Parts: sequence; structure tokens; C-alpha cells
Amino acid sequence: MILEAKGLTKEFGSGEAGVVALREVSFRAAEGEFVAITGPSGSGKSTLLALLAGLERPSSGEVWVNGRPLSGLDDAELSRMRRRELGFVFQTFNLVPVLTLEENVALPFLLDGRARGAWSAEVTAALEAVGLAHRRTHLPDQVSVGERQRAAIARALAQRPRILFADEPTGSLDSQRGAATLQLLRLATGNGCTVVMVTHDPVGAASADRAVHLRDGAVEDPPC
Repeated sequence: MILEAKGLTKEFGSGEAGVVALREVSFRAAEGEFVAITGPSGSGKSTLLALLAGLERPSSGEVWVNGRPLSGLDDAELSRMRRRELGFVFQTFNLVPVLTLEENVALPFLLDGRARGAWSAEVTAALEAVGLAHRRTHLPDQVSVGERQRAAIARALAQRPRILFADEPTGSLDSQRGAATLQLLRLATGNGCTVVMVTHDPVGAASADRAVHLRDGAVEDPPC
């Protein structure tokens, strides 16, 4: 398994004021698999995604990425792993407004201190894959919502991540743009990338190979 978690629990606060967002959740995903995490609002979907991606530490339990336990990595090592092995697509896109689309896509390489020659071809290929090569010099506020989402996907794919995490990637898109986004995520799996997507959209969940359903912070059987 490229991604595995056992007994994940996440509590915010402590004592009577504490809130348990996730309770003893286990999860597995194989290389090249597309897994959707579904459930109602407040069920723990985004919390699970953050723990699997090493963006937050669990209160208890363990996550393994490509056989490595995340608990054994310090913050600097976690950051390096996220830059080099993981990709992220968020509902709010998280594009830097003062950077061009090309610079936004190249940002993980720049933060990793890599010279332009080491990433130029990958960034160009990612922009071409999402149909944005002609928009590479535009700023985010100079393109449409759909194009900003495609730029976010290009940034996630440019480093050829082993795992791509997507948090409600179609939540702010219309049905046509949402379908195009799901198609791009599906294409990523053809190159061996594992995609883990949080979604409340039944169409999005149906596009995955399988779905993991959460309710009240725990995994439940899928609805009939």
C-alpha cells in the first residue's frame, strides 16, 4: 500500500471543552487508486485528509506513506516530503495572487530551492496537460474560476507526486467544470498517482474507484 493509516484519532482541545473530530479511523490506498472520502458536513472528512497528508498530527494512531511512518519525521522532514512526493488541490485553489500561473505551478520547486532548469519542462508539461499553456503569464485574477482550478491541479501534478490529495476540488465549480476537474484527477491515476479526494458530491464520489464514508468522525458502511 502506498498510503495506510491505523487507529487515527484527532481531538481538538481537552477535557470537557475537547472535541473529538476523528475516532479510530483506519484507511488504505493502493498505488494508482482513486479513493473518495465522503460524508456529511462535520463528519471528519477534511480532518482525515489533513492527517493522511501530514498537515496535522493525530492525537493517536499512525500514518504510513510509502512504508514510512509519519510519526518518525520531524516538521522539516514532513515539509520536504510534502513538497517532493505529495500534491494538493484545495477548494480555494491557494494560488498566490502576485505570481503568474506559471510561477504558481513552479512554486513547490522554488520553495525546494531547485533551479529553473530542473523544473521548467515539468511545469510546461503540467500547464499543457490542463490546457493553460497560453495563460502561463497571466495572474490568477486575470483568468476564470475554472482556469484557476486547472492551475491548482497543474501545480499539484507538476512534481509527479506519488499521492495527490484533493479537498472538495469541485465544490466551487459548475457541473461542466467539475466534470473536467474529475477527469484530470482520473488521468493522474493513469501515471500511477494515487488520488485521495474529499467530496460531498455524489457525482464526484461515483468517479472514484471506491468511497470511504465517514459519519461523526468514524467510518460507516456505505449507504444502500
